Amino acid sequence: MLRARAFSGANAGRSSGSRRSLACNRFINAAIKTPYPTDTAQLTTEAPTDVVYDAVIIGGGMGGLTTAAKLVAKGAKVVVLEKYLVPGGSAAHYKREGYTFDVGSSMMFGFGDQGTTNLITKALESVGKRMQTVPDPTQVHYHCPPSSAHPEGLNVQVWRKYEDFVAELSARFPAEAAGVRSFYDECWAVFNSLNSLEMKSLEEPRYLMGEFVKNPIACLTLASYLITNTGDVARKYIKDPELLKFIDLECFIWSTVNADMTPMINAGMVFCDRHFGGINYPVGGVGAIAENMVDGITERGGHVVYKANVKEIITEAADSSSSSSSEPSICATGVRLADGRVFRGKSIISNATRWDTFEGLMGESKMPESEKLFRKRYKKSPSFLSIHMGVKADILPPNTNHMKRYKKSPSFLSIHMGVKADVLPPDTDVHHILVETWEQMEQPRGTLFVSMPSLLDPSLAPPGRHIIHAFTPDWIDAWQGMSPAEYDAKKEAVADEICARLEKLFPGLRAGIDFREVGTPRTHRRYLSREDGTYGPIPSRRPLGMLSMPFNSTSVQGLYCVGDSTFPGQGVNAVVFSGFGCAHRVAVDLGMEPGWPAVDKAYAGLLNYVRDRS
Repeated sequence: MLRARAFSGANAGRSSGSRRSLACNRFINAAIKTPYPTDTAQLTTEAPTDVVYDAVIIGGGMGGLTTAAKLVAKGAKVVVLEKYLVPGGSAAHYKREGYTFDVGSSMMFGFGDQGTTNLITKALESVGKRMQTVPDPTQVHYHCPPSSAHPEGLNVQVWRKYEDFVAELSARFPAEAAGVRSFYDECWAVFNSLNSLEMKSLEEPRYLMGEFVKNPIACLTLASYLITNTGDVARKYIKDPELLKFIDLECFIWSTVNADMTPMINAGMVFCDRHFGGINYPVGGVGAIAENMVDGITERGGHVVYKANVKEIITEAADSSSSSSSEPSICATGVRLADGRVFRGKSIISNATRWDTFEGLMGESKMPESEKLFRKRYKKSPSFLSIHMGVKADILPPNTNHMKRYKKSPSFLSIHMGVKADVLPPDTDVHHILVETWEQMEQPRGTLFVSMPSLLDPSLAPPGRHIIHAFTPDWIDAWQGMSPAEYDAKKEAVADEICARLEKLFPGLRAGIDFREVGTPRTHRRYLSREDGTYGPIPSRRPLGMLSMPFNSTSVQGLYCVGDSTFPGQGVNAVVFSGFGCAHRVAVDLGMEPGWPAVDKAYAGLLNYVRDRS
């Protein structure tokens, strides 16, 4: 199934086999139909309240579920409290008129079967689960603005095979070929170091020392990048302004900030895992990941409770001698739901954003100084506007620029669409990024993200139909202060504008739509319980590499955070990474894993000092 290659000058030839069709045919008969009930009366809404849990987890997103999975695997008593009706948060899915739509991204990292960075695979395995996936030969297809060097627009495909991608990008920028190779090779130095270490808590000194003894070169390599941002490395090798903007876009599509604001360690993980483990779509939809995780957690004695609206984190005075902070010491001991139920725990873990956690669930009067400093370093990113569509499969022809060069085998504002299947022929790439002008890249609705996961798993759509999910960054302020009628009218008008932009890539799209649903930042705020529907924190000023981002522990004893408000930030695989770290830190604090208590306090103080002054 390897793609043959033959490069001649700026052009590259590709074998014309039907790789995507083969992949789809291989898995279509084994497609997973979600077992989760459409009847909400069948949901689990109760768990014992007369016990003290080892961990009470607020929110059933992927960070919270990963933490729960890793802890129950160690025998911990865990309860996950999910406000909504399905697990997964931004990585959930929902059904409409025969379509299964992913709420958020359909581009999944972390499903590989080698190394240590295949975190989704490992999280599922920790509770005895494994999922079938379909590999995507083209990770993402960029459609960038025209320039003097690229008058028809810069079109770049990120191929699964690293050498194919480097050759394609070098062909677009022949004068920068050496720089392209050097930059992405340096990303590999970061990734290979990460991929040789066991993924646990970076705030646990015993683990760090053990990893250093086993692999000192990898640890020293990563340490050398602690305060480095991606833009610093890119400019070492690359001078072409257009290519540097492309690297900004490479960062922006997952971090929502440019290369100067993106830590190099994070970029090394993303830019290389797409070639090492690859982007692999889970059969049955992204939401099936969380559903499988929940099954594994409950099979091991854990509890996942739905319709559990946490309104308050309960705190008590604590022994200040055990704290690394000079602030008055308080300890989190439980949570109170809107219906009055109280769940007590030795540790409380919030998968909510830091804004929702400390301002909403604790109150500003109890906010630690470290959280006030966090709000100076970071601000809320925009949300998204999403459009989910179902379309006829024959409306979208292959991209003509792409076909001239290759024969390729077969909160956001969101628009979910169902389209007739002939809109999307076998040659269509699954993931696309559209930017019409570089100046608008980071502006609201300036960058369009498009995913069509039914090209990989046809079971997601009715026969003869495909899914198109278009989403773009947007701010909640643009959707406030309207009557319901005005709000609905604006949603449809903006969706029409976005579909018109997509017609440049897929002529005839609008004629093939037979289902369309629009989600705004208000939708994300309502259903995902995220302040302003935000995608997560982004730096308000140039960060000090990865040292600016908080880890899982907080200044409140017994309270931990997990998810995109902690290192390493946004993205499904990233929040799963956060869950690995959180579970390990909590397990050490509970005595379920060995640690160095005498060293812990001093090391935590050092981390806090560096972070709060970054």
